[in-house]
Amino acid sequence: MSSRESRSVLVSSLSVMGLLVVSGALLSQAPTTPRQGGQPQNQNGFRPGMRSDRKHVLAWADVRNGSQHESIWHALATIEKLGHDSGLYDTIIRTDSQVITKQTMMQTGPDATPGRGLTNLNAFDAIFFYGAAGIDLSPEQKADLLSFIKEDGKGFVAVHTSELAFPHWAEFGEMLGGRYDEHPWGIATAPVIIEDRDFPAMKQFPTSYSMREEFYQTKDFSRKDIRVLMRLDVGKLDLKKPLVHRTDQDFPLVWAKNYGKGRVFFSALNHEIDSWDNPVLQTMYLEALKWAMGLTTADVTPRAMPPAQSSR
Repeated sequence: MSSRESRSVLVSSLSVMGLLVVSGALLSQAPTTPRQGGQPQNQNGFRPGMRSDRKHVLAWADVRNGSQHESIWHALATIEKLGHDSGLYDTIIRTDSQVITKQTMMQTGPDATPGRGLTNLNAFDAIFFYGAAGIDLSPEQKADLLSFIKEDGKGFVAVHTSELAFPHWAEFGEMLGGRYDEHPWGIATAPVIIEDRDFPAMKQFPTSYSMREEFYQTKDFSRKDIRVLMRLDVGKLDLKKPLVHRTDQDFPLVWAKNYGKGRVFFSALNHEIDSWDNPVLQTMYLEALKWAMGLTTADVTPRAMPPAQSSR
């Protein structure tokens, strides 16, 4: 069996494991609602078997009503494998949003185990979010998600179509740092500029780096609020395309920021399935999660766009 075939078998197995976790959650989701008040039976939100000697990451991609992007499954499996192989964190994979609450939840229904609590946000140190338009959260869930980051000091790492999530929820856009504004060039090959090689997730990129990608154009961002780590080098792209809206040639692709006590990292990359096998990008997400969970430090003070010739 070739190394690629071995990797495919491993990833398929991880995806099945993740879907088994999700299936159990979905079976219990309909009759289960967050229960407020009273003494929490499971106030830390942990499920039986979660290991206390490592961090815990929620890999969240709600596809019940959201877009089922073709690379979601491999992305979630890759994030789980990075944590497993490094020994730094365990991952719970969810393709629903029941877990997005801090409230105590208990199993209900005729087949429920008496006194069995369900996992909630309190169990996690960071969220890896592969979002899309169409996800539905209650006002209480929205408040708990923002509080998880802003007040609890947890991490939020988001990727690609997450810029399209919750388009009518202004606070989410403020937390993330920007919004999707088309991909004018479709899928193209172009160089990128690494603006901050001191950030842990950028150190492994070579001096000159090009990639094949569905490059996003971002709107509603300000360099006064985010630390851009990577931007698109538009020198070889047609800026007269009909959907190109920016005139300042500033197309950030990866950035980091503080949000209250928490840490936020966003990458517009990894549209294509095979991109999740790229070791340079795998390292980027592992280091991003480490930073988001407070395992490493970095200066994310916002700054203006540096000239291309002096980009580091």
